[in-house]
Amino acid sequence: MSETIMSDEFPDRLSVDPNSPFYNADILARDVGIRFKGVEKTNVEEYCISEGWVRVTAGNAKDRHGNPLTIKVHGPVEPYFRDKK
Repeated sequence: MSETIMSDEFPDRLSVDPNSPFYNADILARDVGIRFKGVEKTNVEEYCISEGWVRVTAGNAKDRHGNPLTIKVHGPVEPYFRDKK
């Protein structure tokens, strides 16, 4: 059963925020990379493949709860595992 969980399939939506319902520690532990519009992004907080968007951090700005402010940007999203050769 654990073999199917650790497959190379990505969820449609994934977030790095532990409070999000789309957070998945097992997948994030494998060092996920995101290509957005063909360019690798390192500041992605959340993505959705089917809707074609990513949320990226907006500099060092924080909201009133201390979380980074994010901007939703639309375009093709390609997640990949950095640990794969």
